[in-house]
Amino acid sequence: MKKLKGLSILFIAMMLVTTACSGGSNNGANNAGTNAPKNNAGSEGTATNEPAKEEPVKEEPPAAIDLGGRTIKVAAWWDQKPAGNTAGEKARLDKLAELEKQYNFKFEFINVPFEQYMDKVTTSTLAGEPFADIAIMELKRAIPLVKQGIILPVSEFTSATDDINNEQKLMQKLPAMGGTEYAFGTPGVQIVGTYYNRDLVKKLGLQDPQELYNAGQWTWDKFLELAKAATRDTDNDGKNDTFGYAGWPVDAARHFGVTNNAMFVNEDLTMGMTDPKFAETLEFVNRLYNVENVVKVKTGNKMDWNETNTFKDGDVLMSINYDWNVADLTFEVGVVPNPSGPNTDSKHTYANTAQNGWFMLKGVKDAQTVYSIWEQSFDVPPTEEYLGQDWLESRFKNQADIDLALKSVNGTGRLAVEEGIPDFPIYAVMDEVILQNQSVSATIEKHKAAAEAALQKVK
Repeated sequence: MKKLKGLSILFIAMMLVTTACSGGSNNGANNAGTNAPKNNAGSEGTATNEPAKEEPVKEEPPAAIDLGGRTIKVAAWWDQKPAGNTAGEKARLDKLAELEKQYNFKFEFINVPFEQYMDKVTTSTLAGEPFADIAIMELKRAIPLVKQGIILPVSEFTSATDDINNEQKLMQKLPAMGGTEYAFGTPGVQIVGTYYNRDLVKKLGLQDPQELYNAGQWTWDKFLELAKAATRDTDNDGKNDTFGYAGWPVDAARHFGVTNNAMFVNEDLTMGMTDPKFAETLEFVNRLYNVENVVKVKTGNKMDWNETNTFKDGDVLMSINYDWNVADLTFEVGVVPNPSGPNTDSKHTYANTAQNGWFMLKGVKDAQTVYSIWEQSFDVPPTEEYLGQDWLESRFKNQADIDLALKSVNGTGRLAVEEGIPDFPIYAVMDEVILQNQSVSATIEKHKAAAEAALQKVK
């Protein structure tokens, strides 16, 4: 009994200690330096002025967006609707249908011929009735529309939670025009570089350009050295049978210019043509065409755009060319970044002359919702092991070419906008240098005033 009584007393004491330790406002009230309430004469262990506990406010879920059966129109000069031929295309078709049901609307994909396209964009939007909600355009051709105020900056129709303002896995902001971002597009691949005939490299016993690139020796000088070595009369009939280079000289000027940190027109719409580095570029291009004579000209006109295709003949070593233009070749093709000029910035390897992007036209109803839906439509599971796999494997036989293209070429473009500047004298300059063999410095000086006037019109 005594033992039990002692245990009972001990148990009661422990309970009192526990109760004291668990007190709310009075915890530590006897410790020096505390600010215990003065009016604490209420019931034991309880402060009389403890604030009442508030129930947390329950946030209402955002109201579902109902677009009332409207149509969201997406325009391009080719059919933008997924064909459904691949697993990826089928997944996106399912996603489009899911979004149509969720937001109560219908997608319509509009296909307008290229030669009519920009006029359709401009006239309909200026009239206050844009023919499409989202329209694809070449960035360079959208420049006049910026001045007219008929396309919206990305900041005006995107929200802080959109992927484009965060990780940009679904949608990316494309290069700014005049300092402001207007265009957006999905992540993709664009391989613009020096394509070369690997079979011809072996046949002529030349050094592979990839070996030179990997050794850090891929420069204008090495490029010219290879081009000269490949230009040969192999059967001694007085005519060359193989050639070092083929291509459109306007492209050569742009791409070699970028590798020399110079352009016809800078991205901020300032003059680039008068930069000494650009004059140095034109001198190099002229040397290829008119001094060293290493270029095959199939059409008889050096300035014919169709010379872009001459590389496909199989008797040309190198061409600055495009992934979309090297399918179904009769020889194995390799690729390297365009060679570095004397003033390279080590970041850019090609002029991005054909950058397409989506734009939101002024006057689009519910622009933020329309953009959000379009971004969401690309949120489908990936079907490729790496970005652009199907496309690149249809172009290259060698995985090393694909790896190098993705690592060292894709994403290294610098936006070229001169073709989007009405009356900018690109072709007059190139005609005089390449066809008439005029002085580079004199030609640039001759057309300087016209170039500056053209730029002022779009600022």
